Order: sequence, then C-alpha cells, then structure tokens
Amino acid sequence: MAARALLLGLALGTAAGAGAALAQGGPMSAIDWLSDTLSTVPDEAHPPEPGTSDGAGIETIDVTPLGAVSSDAVGLLPASVTGLPVDLWGNSASAELATLMDDLHDGLLPAARDLLHTLLLAELDPPADSDPNHRLFLARVDTLIAMGAVDQAHALLDRAGPGDADSFARYFDASLLLGTEDAACRKLAAAPDLAPSLAARIFCLARNGDWATAALTLETGRALGDLSGAEDAILARYLDPETFEGVPQLAPPKRPSPLVFRLYEAIAEPIPTGLLPLPFAQADLQLNTGWKAQIEAAERLARSGAIDANQLLGLYTERAPAASGGVWDRVAAVQRFDAALNAGSDEAARTLAPAWAALKDADLHPVFAELYGKRLQGLTLEGDAARLAFEIGLLSDAYETAAIARQPEDPRERFLKAVARGDVADTAPPGPAAAAIADGFGAGGAPERLAPLVQRGNLGEAILRALILSRGGGHGDTSKLRDAIALLRAAGLEDTARQIALQTLILVEDA
Repeated sequence: MAARALLLGLALGTAAGAGAALAQGGPMSAIDWLSDTLSTVPDEAHPPEPGTSDGAGIETIDVTPLGAVSSDAVGLLPASVTGLPVDLWGNSASAELATLMDDLHDGLLPAARDLLHTLLLAELDPPADSDPNHRLFLARVDTLIAMGAVDQAHALLDRAGPGDADSFARYFDASLLLGTEDAACRKLAAAPDLAPSLAARIFCLARNGDWATAALTLETGRALGDLSGAEDAILARYLDPETFEGVPQLAPPKRPSPLVFRLYEAIAEPIPTGLLPLPFAQADLQLNTGWKAQIEAAERLARSGAIDANQLLGLYTERAPAASGGVWDRVAAVQRFDAALNAGSDEAARTLAPAWAALKDADLHPVFAELYGKRLQGLTLEGDAARLAFEIGLLSDAYETAAIARQPEDPRERFLKAVARGDVADTAPPGPAAAAIADGFGAGGAPERLAPLVQRGNLGEAILRALILSRGGGHGDTSKLRDAIALLRAAGLEDTARQIALQTLILVEDA
C-alpha cells in the first residue's frame, strides 16, 4: 500500500528495489508457499564467520543502536509464566537452533508440541551470536506459521515491530491469512519500502482506496516485466472486474501465496483450503465461511494444536448436523456425548465410546481427551467405559488424578499408573517402549548424546534435540525415547516427560 499522493517515480523505485532484493540469496524458509521474500534471504543476512574478513580484507561489523532490543529476545510469555531460565539458548548458534525448529514443526506428540510452542513464544535472552538479522526470531515465526499458529506468529511480529523487510513479509502474509490485511496495508503506507513484492504494493494501494495509483503501478510493472503472468492476470481482475465479465475463470494455482489466495477470494473465485498448507485453514475460521468449512478447518488446526480445543467444540455444538457421514458423524457423536455429560445422564457412559471412536478415526482423540479427560474423572463408570475413561484421563492435564482414582487391572494399566505418578522403579514394563521409558526415568541425568550440550550451558538446544528424539522414539527406536525422557526430566520438565511417555504408550502403541 502507498499513500494516496504517492508519485509514480516512487512506485517504480520501490518496484525495482523489491525486484533486486528478490534476486539475491538462497533458500531460508522451508515454507515455500509464503511470499517470495520468505524463500530468499539477502546475502548480507549471512555475514562472514567471526574472525574472518571479506575479499577486501575489511572485517564485517554488525551495528546495533544503543538500547535496542534484539528481536531474538522478544516473546509473548515471560519467564514467570514459562518457568524457563532466561539464558536457555546459552552459546548455541542461531542457525543451528533455527534448523532444529524447522525440523520440529510436524509429527510431534501433543506434549512435545506444546513444549515447542512455549519455547517459540517465550521471552528469552538472545543467543550469544544474535545479530540484526535475527534469524532465530524469524525461525520462531516460520515454525509457528507452519504449525498453523498464525495468530500467535502475528502477535509475536506485532510485539517485535515488523520494521524490516523480512519481518514485514511475514507480518503481511499472516495478516492476509487472518483477514486483517487492511491494518498491514496501513503499515505499508507509512513505510512503502517494506513492500514484499510489487503485487503486494498494488494490492495495498487498492485496499487503501488509491485505485488509480494501483492501476498505474500495475501498468508500469507490466511494462517493466516485474510481474509474472499469473500476478498480472489476477491483479487485473481484482482492479477492474467489470472488464472480465463473461471471461472464463482463472485456473487456481496449486501453491498460492496468501496474497494470491486473498485475490482469488476477492474476485469471487475462492480457492478451497482443504488441500492447501495448514496455515490457510485459518482463513476458513472467519464468520463469512460456511459451517462445514469452519469445522473442517478447525479440525485441522486443533489436530496440530494451533487453536484451543474449545473452539472446535463450540463449532461442533453450534447447531444440528446438516447431513450424515464424515464430519457430520463426528458432530453428531460429540453432541450426543456432550449433552449427556452436561445433563449428568447415564447416557454419558453409553455415548462415550462412540464419540471417542469417531474422533479417533479422524486423529482427533487427543483433542477429545483435552476436552473431556478431567470431567470424566467425576463419573462413576464400570467395565469398558471405566477403562476408556482411565486412558482418556491419562491423555489430559488431569493424568495424575486419573491415575490415583484407578485400581489397575493388568500389567499395562499398572505401568501407565506408575508413569503418571512419576515412579516406575518397582513396576515391570510390559513392552519395549515401556522398558525404554523406565530406563529414561531411571537415568538420573542427561543422556550421553545430549550431556555435552547441557554442560556447555546450551540447555535450549538440548531440549529441542530431545523433542526430535521423542518423535522418533515413538516409532520403534527405543534408545531415542529413553534419551528424550531422560533429558526432559534432567531439565526439570517432569510434566512434559510424563505426558510424552503416556502419549507414546497410548497414542502410538495403540494406533
């Protein structure tokens, strides 16, 4: 976006500058669907190693204004909330931490994912090598977006202030996905040199009401070859839809950027989000979206932990199912159980298993446990319903309460109860994964493969590596599971260690 009185020369200058920036650098972000500036990084973002010099023999010096706060230190959760030491990153290299975060955005158990989410949002001292390029901050934002937590990423960017091109590009894309692009365009009007692309500039000119300058900038970009054919086609329709009445619709791109996604929506040719990357599901949570689309989007986001489970429950119980099959069967099953539970009816016991099975088929059973695990502990249940409520309770934050209330009926239940209580020393593990968990609980310190990181004060890096180990440990590599549990307990993350152990035994082994 630009001010209404913006001169053509400034428009051309910004376009040329954006084109030059996009021509530099190599891949930085694995999120290849974001704006072009997110998949490239200027060469200056990769300074020479400390102690080296460039070709002219002059050392590169990073300059930070006195009193400036590094974006790497910005967070939404203070230490008083997270309980994490502020020097968690220690001397770890920002690039290494960024790489680990990029590897962690998918495939984690819920407890591991929740811990990662806390790390991404925590206020922590920046790493020792933090510089004005704030690559760790950008990696935190990218990982949040990849996990579907677009609103948290947007809030983090807002807190830091999207005052450079890399940060603003992410802020702009997050705003598009959340439907708050007008605010982003107003920011761009005040700092037009931050435009992620010429297409973004044209879009924002129009959103600010300066349609004439937007059209002129489109013509100029077309003449200079600064727009792709696809950008030209969609922007032309957006700026002058009447000209294209009766013309065949454009074929939707397979990997649209958030801007292209919004432009297609604006010309009444919306692109379904079901096959798009997870963050696009955020767009379907808006009130102008149909109920079914909202539910399906909320299921995707709840499955990844990007939204609160109660948001999905609110959609499930909003009205009567419109049909049967698929999502409607899940809606009906949850509504029956929720109504029975709220009424204190004996029907709660009968409707529990069908509701659990319906959500388990959609890989949403951890969400069900989050919603109902604690409440189930207040019911008097027998037989299969009692056994099921016990395991659902173990998957919730009330896992200790569930363990105390249950008298185990077999070796597996005895071990689950011991894990939930945090003491497995006198309980025989019923299988290889359980044996690995028992070894992790009995380790007494950081495992050999991660101990050097802890000894050097790089506890945050050790935790990230333990989360990676926990992901592999649930699928047969018991040594990884053992070491993940041992490290988390040594780091004082007892609650996460127990929950990962329980989730491995219930969600992974029973899958």
